[in-house]
Parts: sequence; structure tokens; C-alpha cells
Amino acid sequence: MAPDYEPADPVAKGIIPTAKQSFADLFRWKQRVVVINELGETHTEWQSPAPLRNPFSLMAMLSARDWVFFFVGWFAWTADAFDFHALSIQTVKLSKYYDTSKTAITTAITLTLLLRSVGAAIFGLLGDRYGRKWPMVINLIVLGALQIGTIYAATFQEFLAVRSLFGLFMGGVYGNAVAMALENCPTEARGFMSGILQQGYSFGYVLAAIANLGVGGAVDSWKTVFWVAAGLSFAAGLLRCCFPESKQFTEAKASGKHITAADFWTETKEMLTNEWRMCIYCTILMSWFNYYSHTSQDSYTTFCLVQKELSNDAASRASILMKTGAVVGGSITGYLSQWVGRRRAIVVSAFISGLLIPAWILVEGERALSVTSFFMQFFVQGAWGIVPIHLSELSPPAYRSTFPGLTYQLGNAISSPSAQIVNAISESHFVRSKSGDIVEAYGPTLGLATAIVILGIMVTTAFGPEKRGREFEGGPIGANIHRDEEKAIDSASLDEKSTAIDENGTRA
Repeated sequence: MAPDYEPADPVAKGIIPTAKQSFADLFRWKQRVVVINELGETHTEWQSPAPLRNPFSLMAMLSARDWVFFFVGWFAWTADAFDFHALSIQTVKLSKYYDTSKTAITTAITLTLLLRSVGAAIFGLLGDRYGRKWPMVINLIVLGALQIGTIYAATFQEFLAVRSLFGLFMGGVYGNAVAMALENCPTEARGFMSGILQQGYSFGYVLAAIANLGVGGAVDSWKTVFWVAAGLSFAAGLLRCCFPESKQFTEAKASGKHITAADFWTETKEMLTNEWRMCIYCTILMSWFNYYSHTSQDSYTTFCLVQKELSNDAASRASILMKTGAVVGGSITGYLSQWVGRRRAIVVSAFISGLLIPAWILVEGERALSVTSFFMQFFVQGAWGIVPIHLSELSPPAYRSTFPGLTYQLGNAISSPSAQIVNAISESHFVRSKSGDIVEAYGPTLGLATAIVILGIMVTTAFGPEKRGREFEGGPIGANIHRDEEKAIDSASLDEKSTAIDENGTRA
């Protein structure tokens, strides 16, 4: 009798064969999986993705506890984003306040992004070792204090010093927030919830733009926005204090999988030894992604003010609508990625955003700029909305706090000069504005830089791995990573007629 499955070639081994197979699989609707039957026998086959479910039914799958954890993680990420964008959206004000160039002000952005990787490593490892709760609380409280410290920085050198410390602590939020929010989500709902979670970053930008619009264009008004940012960070930290530790962490600890600090650091080095290819790949991918967002958004308000000659209020409104498109696009695309696949959704979103570049930079007037930036960021953050769940699925099981946060922030470190590069090039090249004045060439710089980054994202994603549908339950805390995974698979094979696992041998 003919088999009732569609056989597939075995999973490739090695970097180049795997890349070739991943690229070919991108054009196959079905997903390559390895199946283990009750006798431990394996074969590789093509399986169709689960049908796309109603988003409301997906949200209904989360319990009240799941929603609480998701909201706290989302709110912490939103407050983190507000803190960061409170600076980038007020570059012109700060350059006037400190009597320096806009490029010099973006040095603070570079330092912040550069040191976020250090914070991600420190607080991500603390989160995996001691739990998600208290490292996140400490991060957020210190961030609020550093926002206040920024307000009282009397000189530009003091300002840069405070923002460097800010970057160190900001880096610790993302990994713990993602782990807390998504570990508790049912598998079928993760793509959709990942899109919503990631857009906490965009929503933080929207809130910062609203605050900037509310305080007006006076030079000293930037301080008020930073006071608001400090309040949000304090609120997020205090809110996290009110809720318990992550379910996965507490269950793993109760099951005896908890280990000593020395063992944890030993296992961390083992993880880097065994998973170095995945670490390098995800770091490269996150470098492109961070260039993608920072190049297309950090200098956009400056672009509207300087080249398009909008008022502070008009530029703020355009920025608000721009990131509203990001919130919508990230949520929708994250939802669709559960069906069409993580990599396919990223590549298509990036490609469409590339087609929109001419309209994004060539139009004139607040209304046209608002519309084109809305759709541009719809697809930019559409691709970004998949990142939290994609990184979590690619992560070694015991390091879902460290791995996403560290690779994300290492990408941030590599892309840290993005805003500074855009401003430096723009301030040294000039174009004629609609009014006939010679102005700094922000539009051409943004367009060319974003086009290069989009090409990088598409190529890197197309040749990379995917573990859509990977289970998060039952993961160890650092010790015996590979042995524990094998036990989990062996145990499952006894209870189920057959078990599907993803391309890297992990249960799907």
C-alpha cells in the first residue's frame, strides 16, 4: 500500500547544504518535518500548515493568567520604546539645547544601541538563571531614574554619559519581556501575539510622538517628554512586582531542573559552543533588522522638519500616523506568519516596503507624507512583528530569555551607528526643497540606505532556518540541554502514535 504521506528529502547537514535547502523550501507551501513513530523510527515528510484561524478565537485561547503575563511583557516593552524614542524624535530640539549638530546628538543613540547588547547578556542570563521577574523590575526602575538623570544633564558630555548607562539597562528588557509574554501563549496563537507584542515598540514611538506634539516645539520642552518616559518606566517596573514568576521557569525549577550558578555558566558556554552557527546567523539577521527600523524611522521626524519643511506639530502628526501603520502591520503580518510561514512573511513584507521607497521620500506635504509613511512602516514593522516568535522558536530551549535578547541587542550594537550615519551623510549633502531652499539631503539618504538594508534582510532570511510551531513547554533551565530535549522526545513518542518535529529535531 502506498504511504499516506508525501515523502521529503532528509534534512540537510552543514551550512551551505542547509542554506540551499532552506532557500528551496521557501518556495514550497508545505513544511518539511521529521516524524518519529512509536518505535523510534524516523522519516522526513511534507506537511501542510494548519489552517488560518480566526484571530478572536486565537486570543480566546489565552487564559486570564496568560493575558496578564502578556500585557505586562508588552507594557514593559512599550515603556522601553518610549524611553528610547523620547530622544530620537526630539533630535532637533536637543541639538539646539546643547548647541551642537544633529549628528552629534545621534551619538547618544549610537552609544545607547551599542551598550544594549551588554545589558542583554547580563540581564538575559540573570533572567534564565533566577527568573524573569526581578531582573526586569530592576531594569525598569533604573531606566526611569536614568531618564530623570538625562533631564538634569548640564553639559553634552554628561548627557552622553547618562545615555550610555541608559543603553546598558535598556538592553535587559527585551529578552525578559519576550520570554514572559510568549512562553505562556498557546502554540497556535504565538504568531499573532508575537505581532502584537513587537508593536509595543511602535506604540512606544506613537506615545513619544504624541507627547512631543503635546509639549510643542519650544527647545526646553524636551524635558517634559523625558519626565513622562520616566513615569512609564517606573509604572511598568511596579506593575511587574505585582505578578508571579513565569510558569515555565517555576515548573522547571520545581521539577528539579534548576541548577547552580556555576553549572549555568558552564552550560551557557556549552550552548555557545554547540549553537554558535545559530547565534551568528540570528545576530546577522538582527543586525539587518535593526538597521531596517532605525534607518527608516529614527531620522524621519528630522527629515520632515528639515527637508520637507513641516512645523513641529505637522512632523509629529506625520510620525504618529507612520507608527500607527507599524502597529497595524506588525499585528496583521505576525498573525499571517502562523499560516504562510515566518520567513515567507518576512521576505514578502520587506519586498513590498522596498517598492514603496520612492513614494515614501518624494511626496510633499503633511497629508501625503503621513499616508506614504503609514504604509511604509506597515510593511517594515510587518516584517518586525514576526521577530519575537521567530527568535524564540530558533532559541535553544534553556535560553529563551538570553538568546532572543542577546542576538537582538548584538544586532543593535552592530547597527548602532545607523542614525549617526544617516545624519552625517544628510548634513554633508544637499538638495533643493519645494520652497526652493537648499536643504540637507535626508530623503535620498534614507531611501538608498533603506533599499540596501531591505536587500540584506531578504537574502539573509531566504537562506536561513525556520522552526515554526516549536513547543516551548518542558524546557530545561540551562543544564543538560540536549539530553533533556532527547528525553522529552522519547517520552512523547511513547504516548503518541507519531510525533512531528521541526527541521532541527525539536518537537513541533
